[in-house]
Amino acid sequence: MKIFLDTANLQSIRMYNDMGLLDGITTNPSLLAREGGDPQKTMEEIVRIVKGDVSLEVVSTEYYGMLEEARKLKRYGSNVVIKVPMTPEGLRACKTLTSEGMAVNVTLVFSPNQAVLAAKAGAKYVSPFIGRLDDIGQDGMSLIAELRQIFSNYGFKTQILVASVRHPMHVVEAAKIGADVVTLPPDVLGKMLKHPLTDIGLKNFLADWEKLKQENPKVRF
Repeated sequence: MKIFLDTANLQSIRMYNDMGLLDGITTNPSLLAREGGDPQKTMEEIVRIVKGDVSLEVVSTEYYGMLEEARKLKRYGSNVVIKVPMTPEGLRACKTLTSEGMAVNVTLVFSPNQAVLAAKAGAKYVSPFIGRLDDIGQDGMSLIAELRQIFSNYGFKTQILVASVRHPMHVVEAAKIGADVVTLPPDVLGKMLKHPLTDIGLKNFLADWEKLKQENPKVRF
């Protein structure tokens, strides 16, 4: 399962990319606005840092506007994926952009029907928002299970990109189901790195090593 970071924060992107953890990035206008500064420079830098797919989102809601924005966004790099909303205009744009050789991520997906239509329109990625479904009392992860079954039944090449991830267990559940990608906020990826037993174990190892050195002054690491 691929891991994308859902952010426009360059510090977090550099840190986790240097660890070798990132397969790609997803962004949106809200994430760019949160970081402030020049969004164009931020997008340029993200595409430069990360070699995997980088989803950059259009803000137009109508077909021709989406196409114009998508063609401009694609200039940032060959690894740019155009993110469009799950609307009739968005699917129409997806079909056209795909025919032009661009990769498309259809976002704001909340049902199996929407995901199937996005796949039929040629999307490389479909982004179901599981956390937002959980927020309204639905089981977001059950949508991922349904999509995995449907896409496998018919051999859709569209990848299931699990979005709106709220905690590490979402990642585990998505991996068990067989999702292709999860996109995570930096804080969730940070939590995945940690476990109290790791900290305790490391503390004990270092304490034992210090004791060994004291008992054997000539010992050198």
